[in-house]
This record gives sequence, C-alpha cells and structure tokens, in this order.
Amino acid sequence: MDRSSRGQVDPFIVMDVVEAARKAEDAGRHIIHMEVGQPGTPAPAGARATLARELEAAPLGYTVSLGIPALRAGIAGLYKRWYGLTLNPERVVVTAGSSGAFLLAFTALFDAGDRVGMGEPGYPSYRQILKALSLVPVGIQTRLANRLQLVPAELDGVDLQGLIVASPGNPSGTMLGRAALGDLIGYASQRRIRFVSDEIYHGLHYGERAVSALEISDDVYVVNSFSKYFSMTGWRVGWMVVPEDHIRTIERLAQNMFICAPHAAQVVALAALDCVTELEGNRATYAENRQRMLEGLPRAGFSQIAPPDGAFYVYADVGDLTENSVEFAAELLHEAGVAVTPGLDFDPVRGRQTLRFSYARATVDIVEGLRRLEAYMSVRPRPDRAAGGDI
Repeated sequence: MDRSSRGQVDPFIVMDVVEAARKAEDAGRHIIHMEVGQPGTPAPAGARATLARELEAAPLGYTVSLGIPALRAGIAGLYKRWYGLTLNPERVVVTAGSSGAFLLAFTALFDAGDRVGMGEPGYPSYRQILKALSLVPVGIQTRLANRLQLVPAELDGVDLQGLIVASPGNPSGTMLGRAALGDLIGYASQRRIRFVSDEIYHGLHYGERAVSALEISDDVYVVNSFSKYFSMTGWRVGWMVVPEDHIRTIERLAQNMFICAPHAAQVVALAALDCVTELEGNRATYAENRQRMLEGLPRAGFSQIAPPDGAFYVYADVGDLTENSVEFAAELLHEAGVAVTPGLDFDPVRGRQTLRFSYARATVDIVEGLRRLEAYMSVRPRPDRAAGGDI
C-alpha cells in the first residue's frame, strides 16, 4: 500500500535515546536520565486524591469538546494569578496535551503550502507537525548574542504566513522580555503574520517571571500545558487561548479530531490548579538542580552554554568535543551511564555540535549524573579541533 509523502516526517531523536536507555536498564545498568523533558515528580498529590474520589462518585465519559467549563474557568483564573489578566473563559480550549493544541492551531490558522517560521534551535515537533499538515516549516537561525531567541531583523525578507515563538525556549531555556516579545508580535501584526506563542514552560522561572503574549495582544494563539509546571506529562492535557472570533472554528475542529481531552486528566488538571505549595516546591528543586548544572557542567568540560532563565534544560555547544552529537550522546550513555539529547533534534544545521541536558529529575540524580560526566570526561581523549561556534 502506498503512503503519503507528508507522513514521512523525521524521527524525534530524543525518543530513540529514551529507548536506548531503556534497553541499557533492562540489561541491568543504572542510567541517569538527562535526556527527556519530563518532571521526576508525579501529578500533585491533592489532584490525584481528587480523581480517586471522582472515580468512585461518577462514571467518566465524554466532556464538551472545548473542555470542562470549570477547568476553563480555572485556567482563566490562572491568568489572573500569574499575569494580572482578566480572561474570558470561553477563549480557553482544553486539548489533548500541547500537541493536540498545535494540531488544532496549525489547522485553524494555515492552509496547505503556507510557510511558518520558527527559531532554531527549537522544539522539533513543530517542524514535523507542520510537514504532516502539508505546511512548510521555515527554520531561522538564532544567535547566542540574542540568547537563542528570534529578533525581528532576522525575519526581514523571509516569506512567512505564520510564526511560532517559545519563551522559555526548548532546548535553551532562555526567555523573551516584554519589550522583545512585543517587538516580535508587533512585527508579525504589521506583516499579517499569524502569531503562535508556546508558553508550556511558564511557571518554571528562576528570576523574573515569563511574559505571556496575551499581556501584549489578544490577536494571538497561546499554547500551554499541564505537563511541565504541573508535572502531568502522562495525563495528556493542555490548553490554548484563542481570539474570540476563532472559538467556533476551533470547536468544530476539536469535535471532529479529538471529541475531547481525556475526562480523567481534566479532573486532575482542575484540582492541580490549587496545589500551589507542592508545585512551588518542585520549582525550588529545579532551581537547585539548575545551579548545580551551571557549576558542574563546566567542570566536566561543557562550558559553552547560555544560562537558562526558565524550563529545565541546559543547551551546550560541544563543537570542541565532537562533530557528531548523536554519536557523542550514545558514547555518554554507554561509557558514563548518562542519557542526554543530541542537538540534531532541535537544529538541523548546527545540531551536530550541540547537546541538551535536562535537570527535571531529583537532585540526587543530577548530582550523580554530573559526577559521572566529570569522571568520564576527565579521561576521555580530547579531539584536536577548534572550539565550537555560536551554538
């Protein structure tokens, strides 16, 4: 049977690393996981307890396609708490993870053949989802001088119908301030470029909080998720906020593509909104892990990094250590017992000389992983090549 050309997307390399790490563990090895962006903590205890009660009280079935009304109102309340915004809950769309939100957003905003820009390095699934929808991903190389975030000047002369911006970014963890984000949104508006803001790492900041695109404009799509700050990756529930005149379009798409997000996950998500103490404790752990990474990675020889403002990643230029990040990641897994992600996932141009390190696990794991990396790199022969470039 023939297959469509648009279905031939690239693999998500980090998942190949996860599988290699699993096989090593099955063979009896103890692996430190710095590869995947998954919190080491479960969904908040209070949220899990709420679901247990709900399971006994009533069957869980389909919900309305845009999400349980109480959850949509709760998410609107989060915007008041985090950003001081008064948000109409009807603009909130509950989705099957942020991935479901991107499918809905890209389908609602773009026609086949439209060109959608994104900074590189960036989240790899943007490119693959766009390709699968017969859209054209346009990678735009960012610079370390701009902390690996896009600036309007880099978009001049680029034919675009859409733009995706992530702050904090994945893999960099760097953020856009209010002025910089406003410049991008204003530039996109002037050129009639539809703007999608990926805010799934909001809540995970280590200095100034992240700025939401909704603080600047209502004429944007904002995507978020319960996966990261709320520690609910496996529950597969996210959300997006859309302009009021787009609600019905999104509702029709959601009805046909997903019916609804999982009911059980929505119950947990609603309760998780109130578990502030536990969630802030998780963030304090990430802050400690971040500091240990910023101190320990240079000791192990990974010194060319852009210190992250948020999320739970460190992105390192390893051009002075390797010309093939995929092989280097496999080497670190095999020799040091530490799983990390090759940069090729995030940047098809420069990714062969970069690695992403996640610090989302328990501090004891981060300490052990850094110890292993330092021990191995101290005896690894150093290649005879020039230092890496501008990530």
